[in-house]
Amino acid sequence: MSPTHSAALQAPYARIKMHVLSKIDSGEWQVGARVPSEHQLAAEFGVSRMTARRAILELTQDGVLMRSQGIGTFVADRKPMLSVLEVRNIADEIAERGHRYSNQVILLNTEQASEVMALYLGVATGSPVHHSIIVHLDNQVPVQLEDRYTNPAVAPDYLSQDFTQQTPNAYLSRVAPLGAAEHTVEAITPSPEMAQWLALAPGEACLQVNRRTWSQGEVATFARLIHPGSRYRLGGGMVVLHPPAGKAAFKRVR
Repeated sequence: MSPTHSAALQAPYARIKMHVLSKIDSGEWQVGARVPSEHQLAAEFGVSRMTARRAILELTQDGVLMRSQGIGTFVADRKPMLSVLEVRNIADEIAERGHRYSNQVILLNTEQASEVMALYLGVATGSPVHHSIIVHLDNQVPVQLEDRYTNPAVAPDYLSQDFTQQTPNAYLSRVAPLGAAEHTVEAITPSPEMAQWLALAPGEACLQVNRRTWSQGEVATFARLIHPGSRYRLGGGMVVLHPPAGKAAFKRVR
């Protein structure tokens, strides 16, 4: 650690931030709990109210706290949110949060397409399809189980990739650029294998996104993306534009 960084950690506002984070990480302050006011924190740490305000503001900007005008400041729900309106690389999502991405490759092989998978991928029943199962981790905590079937006609070299160094999404984005996608979302009870791979608590439910993608007019992949209900949220939004009378237009937003 550099001297400059070390000194910054000793700044009064930084000590307040560390105090708040320690209360949250220890579980003493749960999601939705009201945190002390700027005035209370300033008095507790013997600093100006402006210093306490800076600490609260930075924690709010980081998504750790949320402020309600005239009511107070509360602990925010920091579960990551996966957009169901976009197809994104989960490694990028995790990196954007300042966390470390890693994964565990459970399976990578070729299988004969079942009737159902043949239908999803638009291939003949019994024809070879690539199958991968990967657990994605955020700071060593499993947050997604990716069970993906890939059309060899779209990505013939899929099995030769080192998916510990790049995600299937990153690879497919290069060799089979996304043309279209469809999603369905459901709540599921995980199998014992899924529960083990995702380090789930007994009885914990999961959210599953079923995603099919197309590239250059062909079905590229069908993936089941399974998330622990306690660690992930699904969401999205849109902005309603103002088109000419009688027409509708929407713009997707993150």
